[in-house]
Amino acid sequence: MSKVLTTAVLAVGLALPATAAIADTADKRIALSNNYAGNSWRQAMLKSWGKVGDQAVADGVIAAADAFTTAENQVTEQAAQIQNLILQGYDAIVINAASPDALNGAVKEACDAGITVVSFDGIVTEPCAWRIAVDFKQMGKDEVLYLSEKVPNGGALLEIRGLAGVFVDDEISAGIHEGVAETSGFEVVGSVHGDWAQDVSQKAVAGILPSLPEITAVVTQGGDGFGAAQAFKAAGRPIPLIIMGNRHDELTWWKEQKDASGYETMSVSIAPGVSTLAMWVAQQILDGQDIPKDLTVPFLRIDQDNLEENLANTEVGGVANVEYTLEDAQAVVNAAR
Repeated sequence: MSKVLTTAVLAVGLALPATAAIADTADKRIALSNNYAGNSWRQAMLKSWGKVGDQAVADGVIAAADAFTTAENQVTEQAAQIQNLILQGYDAIVINAASPDALNGAVKEACDAGITVVSFDGIVTEPCAWRIAVDFKQMGKDEVLYLSEKVPNGGALLEIRGLAGVFVDDEISAGIHEGVAETSGFEVVGSVHGDWAQDVSQKAVAGILPSLPEITAVVTQGGDGFGAAQAFKAAGRPIPLIIMGNRHDELTWWKEQKDASGYETMSVSIAPGVSTLAMWVAQQILDGQDIPKDLTVPFLRIDQDNLEENLANTEVGGVANVEYTLEDAQAVVNAAR
């Protein structure tokens, strides 16, 4: 288990079981239905799924852990994908969903066919499915609480959101605005969608900057911090305090600024390896274990004093990450009981 995950597990007061029996799910097939792959977080998520899933197959724990990604972030396309997975006879479908509720019909079809459905990150609200998420709303609120300590006099905020219509985007944004309402002096003076991607964020920020006053800080959702910094630099404007999202390019830029001028910020995101937690949860359900329908995992936060350590452990082009083992998944499940 990684140092980061050990900390997260201890934070919720758990001790991992001394042994973890893997039961007879060797003939069970699990599929991943993913709605989007157009940023570094999603690429890392798929890589983690492939790494851990392939090992589980090689070890004879499950028969398959196949991944399927739609070409566009479209509900209709993902619904059709889920229906195809039903026809292909998978025993479980793990979903990163394009919408929390618009896929419920397809999810219910899967459940009615006897298929286990586990959603994560972009979760679904259909009662028959399981859900794995961090407290995204609290994550957004924590950004503003951090700013209130660093900039007690407040100021103008630029908000960079994620993919429109996705549960994660809505929750983080709600948390940011709740934090603004509960602290004094901050005002969100502009908001753009960066799709959790550096290039999209850079263009979006560049487009709105001419209409904005001096920005004190930029609140983000991940994958957008470095793009925001580049947009401010290109516009010749002072670089504000930018919340980062655990991507290698963001952490690298942050370290450069820290070394040059003492620049301070924080970075926070959900670990892409949460996909592997969802896979193990599906395996445990197929094994007949009683798993709570809603599971919460800690988000991964990087601060000024552990930046270098986390950057050293993050691959170029990747995201600071945690990949889960079966024992890790059992610990998360036990915390929810």
